[in-house]
Amino acid sequence: MEDSWANSDRGEARSATANGLGADLHLDLPRGGTSGVRAALIRSLRDAVRSGRLAPGTRLPSSRSLAADLGIARNTVADAYGDLVAEGWLTARQGSGTRVARRVVPPEPAPPRTPPAAAVAATRPAYDLRAGSPDVSAFPRSAWLSAARRALTAAPSDAFNYGHPSGRPELRRVLADYLARARGVRAAPERIVICAGFIQGLALLSRTLHRDGHRALAVESCGLDIHWNVLRRGGLRTVPLPVDGRGARTGELDRLTDVRAALLTPAHQFPTGVALDPDRRAAVVEWASRTDGLVLEDDYDGEFRYDRQPVGALQGLDPERVVYLGTASKSLAPALRLAWMVVPDHLLDRLLAVKRTGEWQSGALDQLTLAEFIASGAYDRHVRGMRLRYQRRRDQLVAALAERAPQVRVTGIAAGLHAVLELPPGTVRSVLQGAAWQGLAMEGLNRYRYREEGAPAGGGSEPDALVFAYGTPPDHAFAGALEALCRVLP
Repeated sequence: MEDSWANSDRGEARSATANGLGADLHLDLPRGGTSGVRAALIRSLRDAVRSGRLAPGTRLPSSRSLAADLGIARNTVADAYGDLVAEGWLTARQGSGTRVARRVVPPEPAPPRTPPAAAVAATRPAYDLRAGSPDVSAFPRSAWLSAARRALTAAPSDAFNYGHPSGRPELRRVLADYLARARGVRAAPERIVICAGFIQGLALLSRTLHRDGHRALAVESCGLDIHWNVLRRGGLRTVPLPVDGRGARTGELDRLTDVRAALLTPAHQFPTGVALDPDRRAAVVEWASRTDGLVLEDDYDGEFRYDRQPVGALQGLDPERVVYLGTASKSLAPALRLAWMVVPDHLLDRLLAVKRTGEWQSGALDQLTLAEFIASGAYDRHVRGMRLRYQRRRDQLVAALAERAPQVRVTGIAAGLHAVLELPPGTVRSVLQGAAWQGLAMEGLNRYRYREEGAPAGGGSEPDALVFAYGTPPDHAFAGALEALCRVLP
């Protein structure tokens, strides 16, 4: 049925006063066809209820009466009423007519307050030198885009369906070759499980171990609290294992009650930067074999070694007692959310059973892109280029401190993206305060001391020291960050 509105003057919007409402209710309808008038009527009535012009319980005119007032078809009004009843704005009962629903209508939300740009800038550090992130400005956008195009063109149809919990076979095949060549990892593609970041892999492992009867897990006494908390939420009690200049003191594992698993960073202990001593590497593998235990190997910064070839993965010593965990977060960018585990045969099925229980999948297209990126040689080229870039920054840091702050000892610089700056006793607090005044975001070594969940950071017996992430700033900002650092050192 064609509205009488369609035959009216199309150059003007319609406004009508609905009879029987006690007060004038102006409904402004724009020009247009039936569907446009109906939508406008719904919107106008909804606004009238929301604003309070139509109070709860108010009886509305009949569809015939309102249609006559507005000069539109009765069916248009009836359909609008029906939609608003379905949405909960109106109620309609036989013999009672159509009324405004008795409901609390929340006020219109206030527009979000946008802080002034100056205030935002004042809260943001000029240089973020906290460990944990690479130079994300160096992400190889063009090479990644080219790999994505090739991967998408060649992708099989099943890549666009729900995937297998292990991840795309193309990426697992490429990773098996790469890890064997670059990290000395012994793995078939079937034993590789793709995760959405290292944290997700750790969460999967903690839940799997808890199901297998593990109740406690050893962690290094200096590390990241987010890792400890993930393990705890998986049902495991964390027990600190001391760390010294030769890495974790793995010989003390036998003294830890009910511990048959350990999380270690053998290639580059975080944050001290030392590699696990060869004797201690052998000792932890022997311990795991003797106790039917397991070692979770976090290959932190394993690809960025400057004084020699990267130290091979611990997993190569005993693939059935070591779970290898690697990630693209440092080599490429954290935003990719791509990591991988090489899982012992006896653990694989149980871990995949846990992975199937939740939203544990990684995006298939990003997996295919990374597979192509590695297979084409672009990944190796990027890692080599970043290794040289980070090494230059490390050398600039060492040279600047030797000249301007010779009393500061630099350690942990054989690998990785950060250094530990050992300060004169009693100075770390004032240096961190001065750094904040200079716009430097940095953290002291005490920040990474083991603590129970919820306990405040710091307060340990570690020496006064800073953790300086020279790998995080973009190239154009590094000189300024280094200059600001030298100004605040004692």
